[in-house]
Amino acid sequence: MAVQLGYKNVYRDPLGLPEWQKLGLPVESRPAGLAGAVQETQPPGPLYGWAMIWTLLGIFVGGIALNLTPCVYPMIPITVSYFGGRATSDAAHGKSRLVVYGLCYLLGLAFTNSILGVIAALTGSLMGAVLQHPAVLIAVAAVLIVFSTSLFGLWELRLPSGLTQAAAKSYTGYFGSLFMGLTLGVVAAPCIGPFVLGLLTWVASMGSPWLGFIVFFTLSIGLGLPLFILALFSGQLQRLPRSGGWMLWIRKLMGWVLVGMATYFLKPILREPGTTIALSAVFLAAGLHLSWLDRNTATFSAFPWLKAATGAACFGLAAFIIASLLMRGPGVTWTPFSDDVLKEAARQKRPVIIDFYAAWCAPCRELDETTFHDTAVVNQTQNGLVMIKVDVTQGGNPAHEKLLQEYAIKGVPTVVFLNADGKECRDLRLFDFLPPDQMLNRMSRLQKDCR
Repeated sequence: MAVQLGYKNVYRDPLGLPEWQKLGLPVESRPAGLAGAVQETQPPGPLYGWAMIWTLLGIFVGGIALNLTPCVYPMIPITVSYFGGRATSDAAHGKSRLVVYGLCYLLGLAFTNSILGVIAALTGSLMGAVLQHPAVLIAVAAVLIVFSTSLFGLWELRLPSGLTQAAAKSYTGYFGSLFMGLTLGVVAAPCIGPFVLGLLTWVASMGSPWLGFIVFFTLSIGLGLPLFILALFSGQLQRLPRSGGWMLWIRKLMGWVLVGMATYFLKPILREPGTTIALSAVFLAAGLHLSWLDRNTATFSAFPWLKAATGAACFGLAAFIIASLLMRGPGVTWTPFSDDVLKEAARQKRPVIIDFYAAWCAPCRELDETTFHDTAVVNQTQNGLVMIKVDVTQGGNPAHEKLLQEYAIKGVPTVVFLNADGKECRDLRLFDFLPPDQMLNRMSRLQKDCR
């Protein structure tokens, strides 16, 4: 059930509509049906806990890695020399003035990217609806693949020379440092643009402005922090490795990141085990390409070890993904919905569980891949339960439309529990992901206590 509070997001109340109404909270109702269910379903929500921490850490590392691309790396000596010049002109203030210049630079860079993230997230409701269509998902994945081929060196993404020259000009004062940070994205667009585009699409699908801001702020810090640190220690510039083939290798690494993001957007279409197989294939291909097929070299001795470690990590991740698929037991055996199935279950006095789901619904996939593949849950379903799955991904099925209206389904996932007499146990109705142990508890209550 979805309850609209007047905000742009839709929230689920686990207690159900009657309890919500008893509390006197606002409710907007509309005729039940597939179209309404699809419209009310929101894009995947923001990340929390360790998932958020690891995601932001990965984005931060990605921002640092973007400094090593051929578009950004040559700017490091120029940028550091600019800050060094400011420090020389303000020698009386020592490094304190240099720190302020560097912070202005970071602020400009973070402001530009963070605003992009917030704008993308504000399109979340539109993007969530658009990304429900398989054709759109395929188009987004195709765009990411095309941009990845640019990072692989098959073609070059170039901006108009006038725009690049205007953005690359140096300006004095604190405003000059701020402006340099604001325009770094323009100068580096040919290399970082495809990566940022993929990240923007992902943030938009999440639909959280706060998440959009923090993701791109983290990316900006990762991108600008090395320049800030080198500006403070400009005398260490000679220790930096010289430009060369290793930067092209970094660029190809970013290309494989885009391929992985394309695979992520195809998850609702590939489903399982297609998604797992595709991801493992991406890691295997990336490891093979980056560690063995790529012939780029570098003047520093650690580069071959870096290539080997990257390949080993990719092969290890591919093996882990494949092993997790092979070790996962069989899932619940579902029965397609029909009136005859419900009548037969009522005749035999067997409880029924009906799972309303859609391929584009993230909690639905989590329920299917985690809870309904748990060994204990699978065994419990074999103890007299009838398991029915209703797929509302496409719509247009009159029988499904009738069922949606009969049970007042307002969104997915919704799991309905019918007792042996064919009556729904309203207190057991499920509106979101539920771990296996809690699902087992509900199944036990359905079989023993629900009348």
